[in-house]
Amino acid sequence: MARAIILMADSLGIGAAPDAEKFGDVGANTLAHLLQAYKKETGKALPLPNLSRLGLLDACEAAGKEHCETSERQAAKAAWGYAKELSSGKDTPSGHWEMAGVPVLFEWGYFPNTVPCFPQSFIDELCKRADIPGILGNCYASGTTILEQLGEEHVKTGMPICYTSVDSVFQIAAHEQSFGLDKLYQVCEIARALLDEMNIGRVIARPFIGTSSADFIRTGNRRDYSVLPPAPTVLDKLAADGGEVISVGKIADIYAHQGITQKHKAPGLMNLLEKTSELIDSAPITV
Repeated sequence: MARAIILMADSLGIGAAPDAEKFGDVGANTLAHLLQAYKKETGKALPLPNLSRLGLLDACEAAGKEHCETSERQAAKAAWGYAKELSSGKDTPSGHWEMAGVPVLFEWGYFPNTVPCFPQSFIDELCKRADIPGILGNCYASGTTILEQLGEEHVKTGMPICYTSVDSVFQIAAHEQSFGLDKLYQVCEIARALLDEMNIGRVIARPFIGTSSADFIRTGNRRDYSVLPPAPTVLDKLAADGGEVISVGKIADIYAHQGITQKHKAPGLMNLLEKTSELIDSAPITV
């Protein structure tokens, strides 16, 4: 094989996994349900001629056992298939690492869905090492909603907004100007070191800008601090063999920058697509 190109459509599932009940995902089929919702709202089916030609709809119907409401459907001309994850988690590192040959066969650490949800001893040490007056949030939250709720208080107090979700993750939101981007990254690095013993998969820096809750918006300077994969992935092996492994978006962060020879951030959906197209045309071909 001269080149392999993996395009990850994050959170676009095509059917529930065998352990769906563990995560409250019984009956999940994001793609099929989005297509149903689109038709219900617009009165017409969404045309997907190219994706159907690649086999996406066949894979979705085979995996999720639900019909895909779409128009201009084409017969699949590409090889297609679907996989059932071996990894014990549903988080981003588990899925990406398994695609690269290293499933997660251990249990991640998670925070309880309580308020507060973080251990006080961890927060005390984080504030001490990072020299911050305290934190806001300390709960499960949507990243955009919590900015509306706590963004203005954060700017006034200098306390970063810390929150989590059902994933094994600790997220820190802070204003790029009033708090400082470098300071946010520093706090995340301290949190990463403290959370290793709790086996938390990722710490994510969530910088934002704006003047009030009415216009706060997250920027493209997100940074993920992931633990290392538990074994060498195919990316490591390819890079060690002299091959090029080119990442676009947050992929390098997810692999803790291991096995990546070129990385391109390209924040924003259209930038991701444009950069990927550019690299497909320009990337070297290994013979």
